[in-house]
Amino acid sequence: MRRAVLTLLATLAVLVGLVTAAHAYPPDPPSPSESATQLDQLTVAAPGSSDGYSRDRFPHWSPAEGSCNTREMVLVRDGSGVETGADCYPTAGRWYSVYDQVWIEEPRDVSVDHMVPLANAWRSGASEWTEERREDFANDLARGQLIAVTASSNSSKGDSDPSEWKPANQGWWCYYARHWTDVKHDWDLTVTGAEKSALSDMLGTC
Repeated sequence: MRRAVLTLLATLAVLVGLVTAAHAYPPDPPSPSESATQLDQLTVAAPGSSDGYSRDRFPHWSPAEGSCNTREMVLVRDGSGVETGADCYPTAGRWYSVYDQVWIEEPRDVSVDHMVPLANAWRSGASEWTEERREDFANDLARGQLIAVTASSNSSKGDSDPSEWKPANQGWWCYYARHWTDVKHDWDLTVTGAEKSALSDMLGTC
């Protein structure tokens, strides 16, 4: 299914050159009730060591379909009126950053955020994964792990978990918590006690 979706998007982007996504966020996360169940099932543990961590340990922006890499697929998916060149990189479009409610007009100004930051994943269990699994995680388009946002909000977030950073747009806290919980649940990553409490509070806004 994932490959079929990627193939369709790549075909539209490369052959047609115009994609109207306009969702401004990744595929829908589980419902609030399902997310609460997922949250209850997460393992609470102290964060692991950052020793050995590097973004290079998570190969990302890997080839997706045709001439498109993962980042380009996200730009096409999350944008409105996106036009692409033969290399799949957007040449025009608009992107709405749900983190801070800002429209972005230039493709080069868009930042693709990892919902669960790579460094956080490393401390939550990914340090024990194979490089292939870390690459799959860093390029996960099947759930809300990747999202187009402003560079300033992505930089502000860094590798923080929800107990340390939340989107300025409180109206998106429900979605943020559901996406974060879904990613951690599906990839069998741990959470800290403070992280779990913050996620529960954010789910309470749904």
